[in-house]
Amino acid sequence: MHLADENATLALAQRLAARLKPGMVIYLHGDLGAGKTTLVRGALDALGYKGRVKSPTYTLVEPYHIAGLDLRHFDLYRLQDEEEWDSAGFRDEFDGHNIFFIEWPEHAQGLLPQADVGIVFEILPQGRNVEIRGCTPAGLECLEQL
Repeated sequence: MHLADENATLALAQRLAARLKPGMVIYLHGDLGAGKTTLVRGALDALGYKGRVKSPTYTLVEPYHIAGLDLRHFDLYRLQDEEEWDSAGFRDEFDGHNIFFIEWPEHAQGLLPQADVGIVFEILPQGRNVEIRGCTPAGLECLEQL
């Protein structure tokens, strides 16, 4: 799918937000500046969140409670190792209730549950291409309705 600009990314986020269910895990892949955080911001906005959405680059995770949902936005770009993951208590977050948007999931291979949906952003001279894949029955159901 081609996203011509930021508004197209926000429109995709709005459609995705309408299909989120507790326990879903969404992996976000792409270079710095590809639109990963913009997608998360758009999904939160579509759910009614009015606060500032920032990339959790230094905190690794930002929690949100909105529209009766608990969302966790992870940015694992700076994750050092499994010890840092364990000491932060991140394993406890994956309780089947929280919804996860995880940037840079490759930095935590073997520590994360399987993605329900994987989204890969590719920066182009004009806009972005995104590839969206359903990886589980819940993910496939989400995308069928997208």
